[in-house]
Amino acid sequence: MEIKKELNGTALTIKVIGRLDAGSAPELSKFITSALDGVTDLTFDFAELQYIASAGLRVLLVAQKRMNKQGSMKLIHVNETVMEVLDMTGFASLMTIE
Repeated sequence: MEIKKELNGTALTIKVIGRLDAGSAPELSKFITSALDGVTDLTFDFAELQYIASAGLRVLLVAQKRMNKQGSMKLIHVNETVMEVLDMTGFASLMTIE
């Protein structure tokens, strides 16, 4: 997995590339913990995310809970495979997906 970030004022876009699974989720979790200070608009760009597992969903849930307190969060460019996982787990109804 590769993580790219783009900070524009208080808006942060995190591009996740590859697979978000048990092996890579801790890296994203650690990254988010330090990157969200002062952020009011968080966007996850999943254009190049190939797969998401339950460990990745947990990271999204933690990020969503934090952003509910300090701003907003959305997912963009979600492919069919990842969207299927979000739908099956009920996450699609919890997240803003564009």
